[in-house]
Amino acid sequence: MKTIDEDIKTGQFKAAYLLYGDEDYLKKQYRDKLTKALMGQGDTMNFAKYEGKDSSIEEIISFADTMPFFADRRVVLVEDSGFFKSSQETLADYFSNIPETTCMVFVESDVDKRSKAYKAIAKAGSAVDFSMPDERMLTSWMMARVKAAGKTMTRDAWNEFFERSNDSMDHMDMEMEKLLSYVYDKDGITLEDVETICTKQVHTKVFDMISFVASKNLPKVLDLYHDMLATKEPPIRILALIIRQFDQMYVMKDMASQGMNVQTIAGKMGIRDFIVRKNLGLARNFTMEQIRALLEDAADLDERAKTGRINDQLAVEMLMIKWAG
Repeated sequence: MKTIDEDIKTGQFKAAYLLYGDEDYLKKQYRDKLTKALMGQGDTMNFAKYEGKDSSIEEIISFADTMPFFADRRVVLVEDSGFFKSSQETLADYFSNIPETTCMVFVESDVDKRSKAYKAIAKAGSAVDFSMPDERMLTSWMMARVKAAGKTMTRDAWNEFFERSNDSMDHMDMEMEKLLSYVYDKDGITLEDVETICTKQVHTKVFDMISFVASKNLPKVLDLYHDMLATKEPPIRILALIIRQFDQMYVMKDMASQGMNVQTIAGKMGIRDFIVRKNLGLARNFTMEQIRALLEDAADLDERAKTGRINDQLAVEMLMIKWAG
């Protein structure tokens, strides 16, 4: 990101840029900043956008090879093409021959860093990974937003907001917009405001369920489960999320027992550090043997539900009754 900011500041642009990763909010933000800086305002004649896996490499190259019309450069924007998940030799070879009057910007979700296309654009231009920032950076980002709106936010309100919205920056941005609109005539944001306005995600509800399993609070577990059913959440998906949660806890607990810290575990598992910290806290309520046994029960019930030998709603209830009762 700093590379792109510096290029925009100096006006010294590379021949090609690849913006990739799972954080769509940042990718869109930098896509727009970069294309605006490259094109200026209103120049549609020297700009072409291609989108989707049916994008033609030959058509893209043909446009890129054409001289700009009364402008410094031609700009090509390509999104979600899938070009960087395979070798794409024609495109890879072209990256070393892009005209000085052309700049290409690719925006992708998934890339294969071993592919010839990825290696070629990284060499000829710049490949930037846009992954979800860590908890510290997300906190700074949102607190700056709160401050800019002339508001304050209590610590317990922030903690609850973070729990409910940390799956993506897009979601955090949307939920904060709702929250600030709700408290427009108040000085600050309270826990009650967050609980009133911000919706809990299903994975957060499953985490809460497991927390009540740990404390053997079966009524709370079943209340949460039936709340999710009332919102049309499929029981088999809820069961899959329970299995995924315990799978993660098992791996994290094992790594922690080997002396690995939160950052190391997050790096090895390819997930965010705040998720590791939260899951490790919950995992302390279970032994490794208990997690293994619960996963075996869950896998058995999942198989029975998928083969029609047991009702899927009942399968989850049986698992919860056994482990929270």
